[in-house]
Amino acid sequence: QSISAPRLIFIYRGDQNIHGHERLVQFDFSRHVFKIAVEQNVSDLEIKEAGRNAKIIEDYPDDKFIPSCLLLGFTKAGRPLHIQVSLVDTDFVKIITLYEPDEKEWISYSKQR
Repeated sequence: QSISAPRLIFIYRGDQNIHGHERLVQFDFSRHVFKIAVEQNVSDLEIKEAGRNAKIIEDYPDDKFIPSCLLLGFTKAGRPLHIQVSLVDTDFVKIITLYEPDEKEWISYSKQR
C-alpha cells in the first residue's frame, strides 16, 4: 500500500501529547517526507498505526529550524517507526522526517546506543 495523500489524521494516545491534543491529531508532511515514506515502503496505514501508540522519546527544543521531538510508535505488525514532528503550535502537527530505526543504533528503539 502506498501513501495516498500528504495529510494524515489519527488518534494520539501517548503518555505525553503534542500541542495539548489528547484525542484527534492531524499530521501534515512535506514532499521530502512523502519521498522517504515511498522509498522505505512505509504506508499511510503504518504511519497512522504507529501514531496511535507513539510516545515522545527525545525532545529537541533548540532544533536548528523549529522546536521538535522524536516519537516512537509501532505498527500493528510490530514495525517500529521514528517520526520527528514540529512542536510549533499549528492546526496540523508537521512531520519533519520518519524512518525505521536501526537496532544497531538504538536500544529498544528508544535510546541511542
